[in-house]
Amino acid sequence: MARSALDEMSATGAFIRTASTFRNSISRDPNSPFPAESGRYHLYVSYACPWASRCLAYLKIKGLSKAITFTSVNPIWGRTKDTDDHMGWVFPVSDTEEPGAEPDYLNGVKNIRELYDLASANYSGKYTVPVLWDKKMKTIVNNESEEIIRMFNTEFNDIAEHAEVDLYPLHLQSQINEVNDWVYDGINNGVYKCGFAKKQAPYDEAVTKLYEALDKCEEILSKQRYLCGETLTEADIRLFVTLVRFDEVYAVHFKCNKKLLREYPNIFNYTKEIFQIPGVGSTVNMEHIKKHYYGSHPSINPFGIIPHGPNLDYSAPHDRNKLSK
Repeated sequence: MARSALDEMSATGAFIRTASTFRNSISRDPNSPFPAESGRYHLYVSYACPWASRCLAYLKIKGLSKAITFTSVNPIWGRTKDTDDHMGWVFPVSDTEEPGAEPDYLNGVKNIRELYDLASANYSGKYTVPVLWDKKMKTIVNNESEEIIRMFNTEFNDIAEHAEVDLYPLHLQSQINEVNDWVYDGINNGVYKCGFAKKQAPYDEAVTKLYEALDKCEEILSKQRYLCGETLTEADIRLFVTLVRFDEVYAVHFKCNKKLLREYPNIFNYTKEIFQIPGVGSTVNMEHIKKHYYGSHPSINPFGIIPHGPNLDYSAPHDRNKLSK
């Protein structure tokens, strides 16, 4: 049966995210099955999805927009098949239906589910974004965002406009991995564990861990510019995509309202700084973000009403230069 994230529940009412399925790698080695070539690969995303958005941020930061094309789906889930009730990512029927989204001109499919079916006739997992597609082999290379961003970081350096940027440097990898672990569990996935919980106890556990992790971030960022020191790394991009959605969506929709992002002075200014990195701001489409969350989860928001605020200005000046060394 076709599933979405809303179906990933334990018997205790806790949200449990399942692993991605397509795990092939693109390599700088020209003899690999998936060599890094300009124009060969296409990235399917939703501006609403934080996992897809971090891949899009890498495209911009590394200067890969000319080498790897991308398409965004509609923000609100729709029916993916007439024969069942699955709701998922769909493409608009025209360029004007939803600003920022476009039809799938590459494969001509109507939704992401059909894309998975093209790649594997027997696929039975979730139909998620991001999807890194190989135009030549007409298949999915990878749908795990962590692996995609690391490919973008190193494997395309021969054609990247900003090959000098390394967001996963060797000397910081163990520290980045350690930070990623507690940020993912407490914050990235933590907001979902709060929002998708169906019983009070798992919600209470998740929201406690969320704010312990946010408090930890605030403390770290009071002393240094980024999570792993004075250098922007993968850990910062992974945290950013959750932070930028926090007050606009998670505080209300996922009941993460104990403390707002803008009540954390260091985290809030840090979020503004990352938003203002050239290219990153263009990956944040707040209209898509709010339409998706408030419009795609009827069990949480049955009438699909989208709140007007708070309309935070992440392009406003920040104070992170005070920590420069």
